[in-house]
Amino acid sequence: MFDKLFVLEMANNHMGDVEHGINIVRQFGKVCRKFDFQFAFKFQYRQLDTFIHPVYKGRKDIKYVARFEETRLSEQQFLEIKKEMDANGFMAVCTPFDEPSVDLVEKHGYDIIKVASCSFTDWPLLERVAATDKPVILSTAGAQLHDIDNVMAFMEHRKKTFALMHCVGEYPTAKEHYELNQIDFFRKRYPEAVIGYSTHEDPDNYAAVQIAIGKGASILERHVGLKTEKYDVNQYSSRPDQAEKWLSSARDAFTMCGVSGIRRDITGKEADDLKGLQRGVFASTDIRPGDRITSSNVFYAIPNLAGQVLTNDLSKYTLFTAKTHVPVGKPVMSGDVECKNIRGKVFEIVAKLRDIVLESRVALPPKIELELSHQYGLEKIDRFGANIINCINREYCKKIIIMLPGQENPSHSHKKKEETFQILHGSLILNIDGVETEHKHGEIVVVERGVKHSFRSDSGAIFEEVSTTHYKDDSYYDDVQIMENKNRKTEITFWSDWFLKPVK
Repeated sequence: MFDKLFVLEMANNHMGDVEHGINIVRQFGKVCRKFDFQFAFKFQYRQLDTFIHPVYKGRKDIKYVARFEETRLSEQQFLEIKKEMDANGFMAVCTPFDEPSVDLVEKHGYDIIKVASCSFTDWPLLERVAATDKPVILSTAGAQLHDIDNVMAFMEHRKKTFALMHCVGEYPTAKEHYELNQIDFFRKRYPEAVIGYSTHEDPDNYAAVQIAIGKGASILERHVGLKTEKYDVNQYSSRPDQAEKWLSSARDAFTMCGVSGIRRDITGKEADDLKGLQRGVFASTDIRPGDRITSSNVFYAIPNLAGQVLTNDLSKYTLFTAKTHVPVGKPVMSGDVECKNIRGKVFEIVAKLRDIVLESRVALPPKIELELSHQYGLEKIDRFGANIINCINREYCKKIIIMLPGQENPSHSHKKKEETFQILHGSLILNIDGVETEHKHGEIVVVERGVKHSFRSDSGAIFEEVSTTHYKDDSYYDDVQIMENKNRKTEITFWSDWFLKPVK
């Protein structure tokens, strides 16, 4: 109902003249039929016999008393103009300023009730409006934030369909007071609400509506009127020619903004133009079958060839392994490699690590360099492997190692590195030179150079490894299959707040 809804506010611009009011509807109907939007005309209802205090009736020196009495229409006269509004295909919107007027709104079959800014916290009126079955549009000019919060809660608790309008109650509004960023503020503070913009700016200003649309306003409202020999138009109401330019500007804004809530379509021309600028992957050394494609054995350059692997394909979650020999300087083609996307598996592992880290309350560095060690392949890491956070590696080295329940790191030794393990959480079963022992929170174990060792955890564990300098090729596994596996590690970098929120 509220999507791309343009509300034309007649207010008192009918001048108390039925024929003039009907002509306004007709002339703006001609304009609106040129545009593929939803349109509504809006009236204002006041029961003047009770709305104006008896003492002040007939006073010409009080602006609004004089204005309302001079433009008074009867119920039947309003219905005559509304009939023309219906005939021109407009939705019917009305602003009631008192409770008896809400009765008339229901009686006359209006589609939407608009609550004026001056009535935003008129609680007796709001209660009566909320009791109807009509959707509600609320203007917020002059409202304090706590008032807006309260009215939002009021409408939500009564399960009303409603929209909130940014509005400035100056007639006309100076540019420096448009405050269009309030649309952003409302959309962020009330993400479930429909947000619109009710304007009182110079009718020749066509930028404000474009900015409002760009910021996500779904409903646009402005005052309209018709200049004749008998009647003039005020400084904040649009004539038909101005309204047409205003709507044309709005249409341009929607066109420029494009789709919303989904990713846009990429044109063929755009894809072709960009592809010509993308770097292709070329062999910097002889690449043999089974070699992992990494920055150490390839370089990147343009132009690329059709079917070539591109740098855009080289996500850290995408593994390329050579199937054929690629000579130095030759392009690495898609047919030369096997491609495996490991993102889903990596995020599954990180989600499991998150659970044990949160349970342990172990402090981690803000930036995490995580090494997934999977001796028999990533698909088997739940059974064989370790999850290593590399903290520092100088003349000394520190790692935090997380073992998931049921995970085992196979038997191996180091020729250069001596290690000390301290259990930070859970229970670790350590096998040193064939002797198996269980170690719990706080315990410290030393593993000397050249000593074969393996470790596992039945229920999950976190331990700290402090050692001499770590060397990349200093792990010697008993199983030859592991030693021949060139791709037994996956490295990812992320921030520790991943462990403070659900992993997606």
